[in-house]
Amino acid sequence: MRQGSDEAPPRAEALGENAPRPARVKMFGRDVPLPGSRRWRVALGIALIIGGLLGFLPVLGFWMIPVGLMVLSVDSPAVRRRRRRAEVTLVRWWRTRRARRQNTGVGGAKDAGRS
Repeated sequence: MRQGSDEAPPRAEALGENAPRPARVKMFGRDVPLPGSRRWRVALGIALIIGGLLGFLPVLGFWMIPVGLMVLSVDSPAVRRRRRRAEVTLVRWWRTRRARRQNTGVGGAKDAGRS
């Protein structure tokens, strides 16, 4: 019997900050796993953008452009900065829009009883 054979292999939590984490991107409140290799992620992001530019064809769609940019934002600081700015702007716009609707009662339950 070898010495130390009863020990369990080190887990990712035990390795701390230096443990490699799988690449993920958060879209619409869900974590979407991405390929572990940087090359594959960049290739996937570029392929999605190119496919999005051909969105007028069947099967492909313009939705592929923002998804490709999200994938590229994992590895590209410039794309990541622009994505974060756009995300902050969108969230601010959404919150002010929702607050205005709640204050004016447009389309809500407040208008249901009024005639």
